[in-house]
Amino acid sequence: MSERKHAESSSSAGPTRHSHAVPAASFPTHNSPRTWFLTSSLSPLAVRLIRQLLIHGDYVVACLPPHEIEHDDRSADFRDLVNECKSNRKDREGWKDRIRSIRCDGRIMSQCGAAVAEAKHVFGRIDILLCCTSEAVVGTVEELSTSLVTQNLVRDQFETIFFSQVNFIKAALPMLRAEHTGHIMVLTSIGGHIGTPGMPMYTAATWALEGFCDSLAYEVAPFNIKVTIVQPHKEIQTLTNKIIFSPSLPYYDSENNPAPSVRDMLTNMLNLNPETVIEQSDVDILHRYPKLPSASTDRLVAETVHALTAIGGHENPPARHIVGFEGAEAVKEKLKTVTEELEDFVEASVAVDIFESELKNEARQGKARAVEDYAGVLPSSMAP
Repeated sequence: MSERKHAESSSSAGPTRHSHAVPAASFPTHNSPRTWFLTSSLSPLAVRLIRQLLIHGDYVVACLPPHEIEHDDRSADFRDLVNECKSNRKDREGWKDRIRSIRCDGRIMSQCGAAVAEAKHVFGRIDILLCCTSEAVVGTVEELSTSLVTQNLVRDQFETIFFSQVNFIKAALPMLRAEHTGHIMVLTSIGGHIGTPGMPMYTAATWALEGFCDSLAYEVAPFNIKVTIVQPHKEIQTLTNKIIFSPSLPYYDSENNPAPSVRDMLTNMLNLNPETVIEQSDVDILHRYPKLPSASTDRLVAETVHALTAIGGHENPPARHIVGFEGAEAVKEKLKTVTEELEDFVEASVAVDIFESELKNEARQGKARAVEDYAGVLPSSMAP
């Protein structure tokens, strides 16, 4: 892939603080071939995305977590894709030269650095770094606090969702900064906006990653590096990656607790397939990779795959993109609640201001307008 590689500088002198040349931005146009780097490539969503990228003519670096590649069912779709790339089909010509698979454990920083270096060596650059590693730990806060083993599930959740993705980003940043171009995309879920009972650590790790990316975006903007958080509905990531169930406690059974039981919903879904049947335990930690019919998986991930291919490499990508109508409506409802609470307690907020200011007055006036607007839509008998 020599045509993809950048010419190396002939100068051996290192840059000084005030006299280094800033390379011109050279991000490919949106319809040009791009080099994608996927931090995890074995999920049904990742495999379908890679196929679309290869059809488009893009180059793909596909990282394969060692603990997943050894799992025959988990890696089956990717192995089929590899065989497809090696086939003699006319419409698959050249595919095998545009994909590079690398065994890499994102939890180990040195392996992330080696994978990024290999991508640079093979394809010459990385245009889009897609952080798409995920798994879901199911268990309430109390259920995850019952023993050292369940407490380790909390650490594992952060290692998978947060630290592994941060490691890949840190490994790629020096190269992206030197090239003065690049797009970091992070695939999370609307869990970055809305908490879910029964999945507190999944939500916490997701919020941590999104907060990290919000700060990162400001830091790397001067280097022409874009950052986008893509948020599909929570079920997209959950049903295409590993689900881990902590031992259950009876207090949180659906008969005793009015909160929607994610544990029950996921169990019912897994039990639809004889190969993933699971019986919840109050002693053992259980895990499954959901196995949906191929057609159902296609429908499940179609919107997300489309969003990623449409936004990846865009000249002016959004900082956040919510995929799908249901997810967008759920987030809008959450933001509406936050706004209403801000208005309700504006006096508590401005009371600590030392000085009277226009902003303080505007905040109070905003509350007054909100009350008037609310009263205007109520029958006169109900108006405050």
